[in-house]
Amino acid sequence: MLVLVSLVLLLVSLPSWLPGAVVALRGRVFARVNGTEGITVPGDRFGPSRFMELYSHPAADGRSRGAALSDLFWYWLSPGAEIHQEHLEPGPRYDEVARCTRRVLRMPSRTADGLAARSVAAALPPDTGLVRLRDLVMPVWAEFYYRVVFDRPCPAEVRGMIVAAADDVATALKCCGLRHMGRRNRLTDHLERVLDEVPHELPASFSRRERALYLQGTFFVTGVVQSSEATAHVLMTLARHPDIQERAIGDDKLLAHAIEETFRMFPLFGIAHRVTSAGITLGDGEGEQDETIPAGSVLCFDYVKYQRSGYPDPDRFDPFRDQRPAYIPFGVAANRPCPAWHLAPLTVQAVVRDLLSRYTFATSAGHTRSMPNRGPCLVTPRGAAPSRLRPLALAGLRVRDRWEDVWRSLVQFVLGTFMVVHARHLRLCARHFAAGEGR
Repeated sequence: MLVLVSLVLLLVSLPSWLPGAVVALRGRVFARVNGTEGITVPGDRFGPSRFMELYSHPAADGRSRGAALSDLFWYWLSPGAEIHQEHLEPGPRYDEVARCTRRVLRMPSRTADGLAARSVAAALPPDTGLVRLRDLVMPVWAEFYYRVVFDRPCPAEVRGMIVAAADDVATALKCCGLRHMGRRNRLTDHLERVLDEVPHELPASFSRRERALYLQGTFFVTGVVQSSEATAHVLMTLARHPDIQERAIGDDKLLAHAIEETFRMFPLFGIAHRVTSAGITLGDGEGEQDETIPAGSVLCFDYVKYQRSGYPDPDRFDPFRDQRPAYIPFGVAANRPCPAWHLAPLTVQAVVRDLLSRYTFATSAGHTRSMPNRGPCLVTPRGAAPSRLRPLALAGLRVRDRWEDVWRSLVQFVLGTFMVVHARHLRLCARHFAAGEGR
């Protein structure tokens, strides 16, 4: 009897300790497989006060070459990681790609706002009830970026291909599923077929296949995934703060502050790594001996830790904060910021504004930066009479999410370990540069 009771207690307690234990174990496995490279900032050597200095330093400009971590990111983002704007080394090819991306994304604020609203109207699934927010909004962003690139509405079949490819990348990045290259390659094949219909000037030095991969990686994977994640984070935050949610309807200033605070608490980038192309010498400001970071070092910039520094009660959602002393949701201007740094806040706000006018959102599920649960939320048409079962549904959602977290953490550990080992075996980045193709 005692053994039975002990087993029951152990099972009941699993959600409270197993996910955290598995996450810690996964971190140790990843570190062992990938090696101990990396100087984390903020970290033991350099505090938050050094973050901007190091991130903005001209020598912190390497993107992929020389970092074991790059093999893993190239694995997750394939195909086309070698020409992805995020991973290109400094040089003429990067400059050409960056100019092209800026041209495609350049548009007046009013145009961007209207395009986002039309994308919601054209592609928002009619789902209500229990919804995964990332799944709800990903078709909207697939529609949006298709219109940005092709300047026309997106056919439903193509939108499905974009969502399938983007979701596959996001799911693999979170170690919740393996890669399905067929889904990704189908989109590449389609883009290559319709490349002549793109009304923008694409990189002249790229082959036809490379241009298709550029469009896929920059707009239909990174653009769609990051915008979907950002929107889901904002809606999850508002769902957990119904008073702010209601006040934000019709109050664009408050909504903008709520979005900023969400991006501070849940940055889309966890850690960005940069490889130093030359030594970086830093003084401690107190007359002590300078410290030099040698060339070839991997700097790992921890957005989450940095954006919690300098804030009173940093884990509390507070859209009324007067200042945000550590806030770089789109990177650093001196070191390749996100090319959508101007467009993304405007369009995310436009989409959230539209969704708040249509629905109310409520959740009791967990909300973390990586959001592997894809944002479970109760979505109700605005103006509908509140259900008497709503408290029961929210209680059920809380229990369901906690138990899903137990299973999901085990899946992430197994699949994540496999993908890390597989990526290290393939060495996509290391082999690319060893063959001299990255020059």
